[in-house]
Amino acid sequence: MNKNILVSKRDGGQEQLDLEKIHRVITWAASGLSNVSVSEVELKSHIQFYDGIQTTDIHETLIKSAADLISEQAPDYQYLAARLAIFHLRKKAYGQFEPPRLYQQVTRLVELKKYDSHLLTDYSEAEFDEMDSYLDHSRDMNFSYAAVKQLEGKYLVQNRVTGEYFESPQILYMLIAACLFASYDKTRRMDYIRRFYNASSTFKISLPTPIMAGVRTPTRQFSSCVLIECGDSLDSINATSSAIVKYVSQRAGIGINAGRIRAIGSCIRNGEAFHTGCIPFYKHFQTAVKSCSQGGVRGGAATLFYPIWHYEAENLLVLKNNRGVEENRVRHIDYGVQFNKLMYQRLIEGGTISLFSPSDVPGLYDAFFEDQETFEQLYVKYEQDDSIRKKTLKAIELFSLFASERASTGRIYLQNVDHCNTHSPFDPTVAPVRQSNLCLEIALPTKPLAHTLDEAGEIALCTLAAFNLGALSSLDELEALAELLVRALDSLLDYQDYPLPAARNATMARRPLGVGVINFANYLAKNGVRYSDGSANGLTHRTFEAIEYYLLKASNKLAKEAGTCTRFNETTYAQGILPIDTYKKDLDTICDEPLHLDWESLRTDIRESGLRNSTLTALMPSETSSQISNATNGIEPPRGFVSVKASKDGILKQVVPDFEALRDNYELLWDIRGNDGYLQLVAIMQKFVDQTVSANTNYDPGHFEGGKVPVKLLLKDLLTAYKLGVKTLYYHNTRDGASDAQHDLDDGCVGGACKI
Repeated sequence: MNKNILVSKRDGGQEQLDLEKIHRVITWAASGLSNVSVSEVELKSHIQFYDGIQTTDIHETLIKSAADLISEQAPDYQYLAARLAIFHLRKKAYGQFEPPRLYQQVTRLVELKKYDSHLLTDYSEAEFDEMDSYLDHSRDMNFSYAAVKQLEGKYLVQNRVTGEYFESPQILYMLIAACLFASYDKTRRMDYIRRFYNASSTFKISLPTPIMAGVRTPTRQFSSCVLIECGDSLDSINATSSAIVKYVSQRAGIGINAGRIRAIGSCIRNGEAFHTGCIPFYKHFQTAVKSCSQGGVRGGAATLFYPIWHYEAENLLVLKNNRGVEENRVRHIDYGVQFNKLMYQRLIEGGTISLFSPSDVPGLYDAFFEDQETFEQLYVKYEQDDSIRKKTLKAIELFSLFASERASTGRIYLQNVDHCNTHSPFDPTVAPVRQSNLCLEIALPTKPLAHTLDEAGEIALCTLAAFNLGALSSLDELEALAELLVRALDSLLDYQDYPLPAARNATMARRPLGVGVINFANYLAKNGVRYSDGSANGLTHRTFEAIEYYLLKASNKLAKEAGTCTRFNETTYAQGILPIDTYKKDLDTICDEPLHLDWESLRTDIRESGLRNSTLTALMPSETSSQISNATNGIEPPRGFVSVKASKDGILKQVVPDFEALRDNYELLWDIRGNDGYLQLVAIMQKFVDQTVSANTNYDPGHFEGGKVPVKLLLKDLLTAYKLGVKTLYYHNTRDGASDAQHDLDDGCVGGACKI
């Protein structure tokens, strides 16, 4: 019967159906894998052959069949499915399985305007042939199925309208390296390209979505996170909205600081009008965020920041919940609520919190970030001034409203602004940190735009990457990897374009980088320690000490070559102050691990030669890029041994790394009772992280009477985090009882570009 069936090939030709050919491809994909069955894939595929059936349809059915078999019992099906998907991808991209010569590939795609033309002017044919000799296309077979689908969906150069693909993963990694080191002199750049390619393609380092999707293409905006501060004027509000649209369209996740906007009923133009308040302008920003799809790679997303003491706080805290009507809700952005020591003190002491319009209390808003002593003096003074409009609430009521909204939406975040400025690489008297970003890990100075092309304003950008802790055999590896990342990311700052002068000027002046980690859960499992019981505290301290130390050392070395960032004088480093000097000393009560590296020599080197970059560390969620590396995401414990992640291609299943060897060592999220152990680890990391840590709190209602998490516990966790020096809190996760598998939330950082 098979002899009578013709199949339609990719090139438009036809040939007779050959079942043995199909069998050979699956057998090839199964080579070296354990607990997989070729016949099982064939049987589960249920292919209904008919005359003229497309070979692409046959192949896609086989891929789905293998992917459906991924389980704890047979995790290697994720590699069998991935290999079939890579085979399919290469056929689509090249018309054959073997990739083309690199020079031929680059020439063709520059002509098609898919690759940046500088590749052909900066590199010779001989240099591309040398890069070709570095390429190891067999590394394509190390991806999991979820990784290949993420590569296809987000990263590989393609025509999103026709569905055409133009490259395969190893070429992606090589050309990113070529672009990042193009400015280096010819005597040494090939060595950096080779080393960077090897580090990224073997998953030692992880790159963010904007870099993976954009570097090598004509679109040159690769910063993952954009912080935009809004002033209290219509011109500034409109300039903020314009900046949001520009950066959302170029794949960036947005942090908006709208804390200066005056409250409803405030005086305008000397009493000529009443102010409409914050909510109409928040809606305006939401519209700007949702106006672009970020080049088809992801939807726009943003987090908006305001202080807990804002006059409208009671109404702002409920903006995301499902009660109410459209007029008094702004549900499609997330919110970061800002606290400081005085607010927590009022809670602990059973006191009250006064709410003000920032426009009515001169100096209070700036002091909130710049000087805690001045803030408290002004705050008390304004509380006692009967001429100033205010509301007074019990602190417990306001905190409880925050905690309950955070719990019900999962997406009301927290920023401790005093920690962000006292344990900071910036001198808060000249460069205060007034906001974070979409995923709560960036902490950089900003200044409101007076108008769209304002050069005096400051839009903060941060360029991200991460170390894969699970891929390290020793902390000693970090030194060479840190140098690679610092050099590559610093080069990127000069390589990329800047749509707005406020962003370019700030980036050139501060040169901020944010290097984080992925695969922390795997790292703990490999070392036989746990999140919950304090056993990981010492290891975490040693690891993040090494990360910060070697990144600072690399930036210091680069400063000797290329000079410091021009506003290095606005950093605490310029005063000889290091992160090990400014962390919250309460941390010492839960971790007494000593320092192991030569910080005093480093301090001397930084005093003498400075740093190229004002920041170097930030711990991001890294949901997407961790999948590419087949790693656990960021610092989080997995929810299950098999994660289930929704994508436009359907449900993607991914098994935790080294599952069969480390199954008993992994600690799953919902097996952890309480947040104390996790928050201790976050605080230890924060000691060495110069920006901040994207950290979550997690609650299983099943552990509590009546299936309800007590508000008292939520507040206790907020106080614990503050006491230990944690700067920010991201998601509030509640176990819904549906499954122990890991499901992504539907937008936010999952859709936002700071996910690396």
